Amino acid sequence: MSSEHWDDVARIYAQGIAGGLATFEADMPTWEAFSRSKNAGLNLVALSAQNEILGWTAAAATSTRPAYRGVIEHSVYVYPKHSGHGIGSALLRELINRARKLGYWTIQSSIIAANDASRALHRKAGFREVGRRERIAQGTRGEVAGQWLDTCLYELRL
Repeated sequence: MSSEHWDDVARIYAQGIAGGLATFEADMPTWEAFSRSKNAGLNLVALSAQNEILGWTAAAATSTRPAYRGVIEHSVYVYPKHSGHGIGSALLRELINRARKLGYWTIQSSIIAANDASRALHRKAGFREVGRRERIAQGTRGEVAGQWLDTCLYELRL
């Protein structure tokens, strides 16, 4: 993923924000803010044969503490019209491969409990649910705006 991809990445991200179940993010970050907070070696886009961005994944350190240097938290988004075609699975597989090569030992994600598709995708990729946080935050957009939501913590040990 590079700055040239940002318009399409942001378009996909904006749909996730608007729906309310993909993220607690309320506003679209700038490319600079987004890229500064992520590990560039783990930020990936899935491209069609026509170079259309179908989805993306990004990851960041979970902590600056040295003890957690091998733990990352990730996000994965697929353009809605391309969901159900294995793009999310392919992105996760590549993220896992790259993280392993870079020496990470755990990949985690906090998923809004009502996001059944994301939870199923992560289970399919080998992640396991290790916890649930009840009423952890209020939805910011979509049908869940203002509602208290639970999140489920998923992790994959590499």
